[in-house]
Amino acid sequence: MLGKLDNHLLFNETALSLREKRQAVLASNIANADTPHFKARDIDFSSALQSALQRNSAPQPMHTTANRHFPRPPQDGSTLPDGTPLQYRGVVQGAVDGNTVDMDVERNQFADNALRYEAGVTFINSQIKGLLAAIQGGQ
Repeated sequence: MLGKLDNHLLFNETALSLREKRQAVLASNIANADTPHFKARDIDFSSALQSALQRNSAPQPMHTTANRHFPRPPQDGSTLPDGTPLQYRGVVQGAVDGNTVDMDVERNQFADNALRYEAGVTFINSQIKGLLAAIQGGQ
């Protein structure tokens, strides 16, 4: 029973988690807008969501007692700690100091992602209300 509930909410849970990570990446871009040679990063949301869903729906491996038993993703900045790949944002207008952050693009992406996150929360709330109504029956 619990597995079916998890599967019912898996997509939206995964999407919200990925939106949260993307928000942190976009906030980092904005925070480093004046840092020389900083390269703006982003997440390809649709491909990252597909990968995350495949990871989450696959059978989980046995857990071990030490972190060193698991292969670690590269720590070169090309991925987030959970393995979500990061991509460099294309340069819209280059800067003399080598920084590729375009504040208009970053603010737009940040606001768009925040709006989609809120929509996801609203959708999950309606899913949970629907499940509660089904559990409680016609009371």
